[in-house]
Amino acid sequence: MRRFSTLLSALLIAAAIHEARWAAASCRRAKSDPVRPHSVSITEFGAVGDGVTLNTKAFQNAIFYLHSFADKGGAQLFVPAGKWLTGSFSLISHLTLSLDKDAVILGSKDPSDWPIVDPLPSYGQGKDLPRGRHQSLIFGSHLTDVVITGGNGTVDGQGGVWWEWARNHILNFTRPHLVELMHSTAVVISDLTFKNSPFWAIHPVYCSQVLIQNITILAAPDSPNTDGIDPDSSCNVCIKDCYISTGDDLIVVKSGWDDHGGAATARPSFNITITQITGSGGGGITLGSETSSGGISDIRADGLRLSNSKSGIAIRAAATGGGYIRNILISGVTMTNVETAFSITIRDVVGENIKQAGIVEGIEGGSLRDICFSNIALNNVRSEPPWRCSYSEGYSDRVSPEPCPPLRNPIPINSSVCYWLDRWRRAQPLNGSRLISALVEFAPFAG
Repeated sequence: MRRFSTLLSALLIAAAIHEARWAAASCRRAKSDPVRPHSVSITEFGAVGDGVTLNTKAFQNAIFYLHSFADKGGAQLFVPAGKWLTGSFSLISHLTLSLDKDAVILGSKDPSDWPIVDPLPSYGQGKDLPRGRHQSLIFGSHLTDVVITGGNGTVDGQGGVWWEWARNHILNFTRPHLVELMHSTAVVISDLTFKNSPFWAIHPVYCSQVLIQNITILAAPDSPNTDGIDPDSSCNVCIKDCYISTGDDLIVVKSGWDDHGGAATARPSFNITITQITGSGGGGITLGSETSSGGISDIRADGLRLSNSKSGIAIRAAATGGGYIRNILISGVTMTNVETAFSITIRDVVGENIKQAGIVEGIEGGSLRDICFSNIALNNVRSEPPWRCSYSEGYSDRVSPEPCPPLRNPIPINSSVCYWLDRWRRAQPLNGSRLISALVEFAPFAG
């Protein structure tokens, strides 16, 4: 098959490595809300917060006016208490969009209020349909120094109508996100609730220096494709202190689709930290999707509390497109009522009420290798056999139930394979000046 994806559903709990600088630095260096010397209210531009009046022009005119302050320290657009119905609008650089705690930005239910834009270069087509896609409710491209924040105000996409159109196959174009920022840097999204997104809620793509913190994302459990946060072909991203409950994955790290994301655009995702996330949904944390052919590396996730989902952590790779997934560290995970718990993990994994211990399925010509497991105890595993494996090989130590034979090799000593696991096992401190060897390494993909 020309296209084939590999799914690894995983629960990963590992002791934290403070010396692992490659991902944690993105949170340590992240900056939050800057002070803006100029501020206006959306009401100054004729907006009416009755939940009925369409305010798209008011948002557009306010932001156009604030453009004149971009070189004077930037400006703030304040949205006071009320229900502010609007179609899609675009942000500018050096802007803070700030919502009062009782403010609700409502997405219009009329598709004509969401303009049609071209597919992303790294996708080549829309996700729902091969044509174009609707622009997100809050959009921006080629921006710097952008803040979307508030006193826990709300952005509600009113996605129910879009979900029904998707289920009934009557969409004309791919559904929109709530927030999509492209080719942008120094982005902050914080202290807000995002509800009922028609599609993925927050989608930074081709971005760098992104901080997403203290947000809540909600959608119905059966809502289709309502991922929470999807950093895509982006780097230096920090996602922290969030609660997410949706019908799909909580967080997905992406990097394009098939050949469009590989040689055509060469935009990997790297240096991403995901920390202190609580949630439930169709899935948990996913690394790689749509084959992620641009590549994914240097990902650190810790403090994850996942419940009532089909999988804890999934890793997807492909046989085409040139993608890779490497240098992954995940620690401090708690899972409850998850259908499939699988570890590519390192150590100290525990699980209760597990349907399937793990699925490790590579493909011929693109096998999975150097997967390391240590000190894993999954109790009350109901499936027989507990593990399903193909085209994969790795190492394990103190794993219950016992993994497939190709994963039972003893962890080697004095080898780059499972490097930091071996160092930990021998209780020697890690050298902080050295990047940690790949915890998950995919063999070269077949052409």
